[in-house]
Amino acid sequence: MQGQRITAEELVVELQGDLKALAEKMAAAINKAKLGRIIADSEEPVRDAHAVFRQQAYQKAIDLLSQRLTQGDFSPSAHSAAGHVEEQGASENHAHQRQRRARRR
Repeated sequence: MQGQRITAEELVVELQGDLKALAEKMAAAINKAKLGRIIADSEEPVRDAHAVFRQQAYQKAIDLLSQRLTQGDFSPSAHSAAGHVEEQGASENHAHQRQRRARRR
């Protein structure tokens, strides 16, 4: 997983819409609160909005990492390395078959 990391910049791009929704919910909760009760009236809705954002952010980070790991499984370099291993195994298999034939003679 060394080369399969995600960046903060990627997360920022992914979370822009969610962050805007969080800001809208916070503004709505604060604006709805009565004067003199801003904290008391807005704290719970803001906390709930943060909980939703936190879950969405974490899920998107995991999804990004999962996509990155999946892409690595299907990269051309991964296939060429696997092909090399298969070719090597085939060469060894042919050599083994030649040795068995030689013993039979």
